Amino acid sequence: MEKYQILYELSPGTLGVNLVVEELATEAKLVIKQVECLDEHQANEALEELMPLLKLQHTHISLYRELFITWNSEVSSLSLCLVMEYSQGSLQKVIQSKREKQAVMDPEWVQEILGQVLDALEYLHGLNIIHRNLKPSNISLVSKNHCRLQDLSANSLMTHRAKWSVRAEEDPFQKSWMAPEALDFTFSQMSDVWSLGCIMLDMASCSFLDATEAMHLRKSLRQSSSGLKAVLKTMEEKQIPDVETFSSLLPLMLQISPSDRITIRAVVHMTFVSGSFKSSCVAMTLHQQVVPELITSMLLEGNVASILEAMEKFPSRPEVQLKAIKRLLQIPENQLGLPWPMELVELVVNIMKQHERILDLQLCACSLLLRVLGQVLVQDAEAQVPWDSSMISTLLSIMRSHSDSDQLIIQGYSLLTIISSQEMASEELQKPGLFELILEHLDRFSKDRDICLSALGLLWSLLVDVAIVNKAPVVKITALVMQVLDTHPADAEMAEAGCAVLWLLSLLGCMSEWQFEKAVMLFLQSIRLSQERVLLVNNAYRGLASLAKVSELAAFHMVVPQEGGSGLNLLQETYQLHKDDPEVVENLCMLLAHLTFYKEILPELESNGIRALVQEIQGRFTSSLELVSYAEKVFLSLEAALPSPQERELLGAAEGEAAAPEVPILLEGQPHLP
Repeated sequence: MEKYQILYELSPGTLGVNLVVEELATEAKLVIKQVECLDEHQANEALEELMPLLKLQHTHISLYRELFITWNSEVSSLSLCLVMEYSQGSLQKVIQSKREKQAVMDPEWVQEILGQVLDALEYLHGLNIIHRNLKPSNISLVSKNHCRLQDLSANSLMTHRAKWSVRAEEDPFQKSWMAPEALDFTFSQMSDVWSLGCIMLDMASCSFLDATEAMHLRKSLRQSSSGLKAVLKTMEEKQIPDVETFSSLLPLMLQISPSDRITIRAVVHMTFVSGSFKSSCVAMTLHQQVVPELITSMLLEGNVASILEAMEKFPSRPEVQLKAIKRLLQIPENQLGLPWPMELVELVVNIMKQHERILDLQLCACSLLLRVLGQVLVQDAEAQVPWDSSMISTLLSIMRSHSDSDQLIIQGYSLLTIISSQEMASEELQKPGLFELILEHLDRFSKDRDICLSALGLLWSLLVDVAIVNKAPVVKITALVMQVLDTHPADAEMAEAGCAVLWLLSLLGCMSEWQFEKAVMLFLQSIRLSQERVLLVNNAYRGLASLAKVSELAAFHMVVPQEGGSGLNLLQETYQLHKDDPEVVENLCMLLAHLTFYKEILPELESNGIRALVQEIQGRFTSSLELVSYAEKVFLSLEAALPSPQERELLGAAEGEAAAPEVPILLEGQPHLP
């Protein structure tokens, strides 16, 4: 629970307390259902039963974000926490509003919403998953015309007899949506059919039945169908829209015996196939009946325009989208019409958002975006690639959803690195909790070379030339970068990327003083590992200079011989290797200039031949003003530290006296030594 801040508590649900929370890392508003468990066995059993729900992939099902068990000190009990999306709207609120106004619901809207509910239920039942808790309050409205089923439950939780009895007394409406057999804790797909029938009945009768009358009607149907016949007759008299369909359908859905009820597929057929109902969603649910293989093949074998048309026509069919994206990946670049405008990139991003849980689709979509955005930069390195905040949030969301996919994480970081190079993008990237995600990945995947390299590459792009809005998560990165370098001590590419990030962290003041010694050691170790890598050498010496500028202790660790040798000897080796590279020589001189600020270090510089090195640099580089300035500063500091002629004369005299042999004083009677 430490990841979340509780905002307020909703009305208790059937199974437990509902808390509206804010996820601290992303500032996203979520709902956590806390279900009190009898003991550890029940908590673990429910957790195991619910875990497969994390992998559901459907645009009309509100997915669980996280499941975990925690100790609830207020009631001294274990609680199973189910983290789900937050939505203000629900079908229950719409029905209640219409009921208060005694208004008939818009028939086109009813058909659209029922189509989406049926689509979601057919998907669940195809996976042998039962909702178990279907009612209007568990159908959230994410927008006016888009609903999602939420609060899917587990059998181990729904069969808690004592809790059900308490809830039924507290709120008699809670159990009125449940099928007769469900009251005896027997659930099946037919139980969902009954609950959906009750929902459809409530939508159709809300203009003339109040909430209490509707509740009593639902309860009475468990013993007799006479109440249903009377309501259907009233609906006919009042000319409720689609009364013919409801009159033929509801008696088949609300059969007391579950074996006598029709299936969800049959409901779909009666309403949207042989019936007159229309829905943009259900038109896609009849599998190959609506999107035959022949049609999709014809569309997808055409040019880019026909493929994009197929993607726009069948947005809720992931199999069509996957085929389309794979086909686009096969088309030669000269036929793709690159660079794509933002509208086409948005199409791909929307498909990713809609089918977030389908890993294969996400991998292919990321590959396509990398191809499209990368081609823009290949044609013109200064070009603006198409991006927006929705793309950033979608990438972060899919990386969290597929947290075990190395390939997707690497692709996501690659795309975010491209985006971060664009104007205004770096500041936008700081908002959705990207730094926190990088922290998580560096910690969790410290042994995964490719993930670490891609994360460090993105960090470099984010930290360079940008003002950090919130340094709190960035400060934590230093320790993890050091951990990564320790994990890969012989990896020159990792050392190069790590030194670049550590330099920027030190420059931004995001490195604690107690970390300076470790940082110095890693910089020197990285240089020794691969002195021939110019970028590594430059960033390492920049990092050392940054530390020497602010810490005498850090400077001391650079010049005093350590394991592996003295940093000053290493500096001279680097100079000999890169003496013709002005940038490397300038960074060496910058480091030396910061070291000469400390008088206690000057003797070490003098004794290690730095004076001769600087004189050679002054003779070889005369046109680089910055380099000459650093070298001049070092030379003058060393000169100033030398003793004056008078001091040298006195020093020489003192040394002579100290070197004169002592004449032994013989005491009287003492024998001479041979």
